[in-house]
Amino acid sequence: MYRIRIYYPGKTKAKFIKEGISHYLKILKPFAKIEFIELKEGHGEAEKVIEEESKNILNVVKLPFTLLHKDGIMLDSLEFAELIKNKSIHDFVIGGVYGVNEEVINSASLLLSLSKLTFTHEMSRLLLLEQLYRSMTIIWGKKYHY
Repeated sequence: MYRIRIYYPGKTKAKFIKEGISHYLKILKPFAKIEFIELKEGHGEAEKVIEEESKNILNVVKLPFTLLHKDGIMLDSLEFAELIKNKSIHDFVIGGVYGVNEEVINSASLLLSLSKLTFTHEMSRLLLLEQLYRSMTIIWGKKYHY
């Protein structure tokens, strides 16, 4: 069974995103143990928030980790499934509303982009879970990905 930890600052506030997250956590249970680790959200000016949240990330997240980032590599679903398949433990970091500092970026073992489009940090949580579920169905040969 895969073990996947997803670290992020702040609560998920949008009801529809919470519902989507609950849905994917439920259907992922047969394939992986998923832990959502909510970190303290920063407050104040953007730079202060970035520094606070980045410090929290580096104090809690175990190395190596994958950082979701706009400048990361883009994989299709089959490539992402292969990435997941090759290791049993994965740690993903999703930055807050303003992103993360260079120290977090440089500490990541992989920068991964979900798309060239920009998504909210809350939406990114849901999209990552959907892709993790899609990966599991690809790995286990279940009908979901066509």
